[in-house]
Amino acid sequence: MREYNFWVYMVRCSDGSYYTGITNSVKRRFYQHNHGLNTKCYTYSRRPVELVYAAHFDQVWDAISWEKKVKRWGRKKKEALIKRDWDEISKLAKKDFNKYKNKK
Repeated sequence: MREYNFWVYMVRCSDGSYYTGITNSVKRRFYQHNHGLNTKCYTYSRRPVELVYAAHFDQVWDAISWEKKVKRWGRKKKEALIKRDWDEISKLAKKDFNKYKNKK
């Protein structure tokens, strides 16, 4: 399988929300987000955006897998990722099953 440059990136929008995507050029994609080149993009009405995270992958499937995982994460976990706080990510990943014990 041929190797490429793929990036999973996250931007913080002007409304405080996060957008996670995949690209082969973070610089180009960041420019596109901030200049509103796609009016249907989530970030279009939330500009300007700030790049807060980027991770490099050689294989597209690895990048896609990571992007999908991060997109499912909640705000606290994404903010821990931005800080590269792996201990906090691990703590947030553990579910408190006791809160479901008495619910029916």
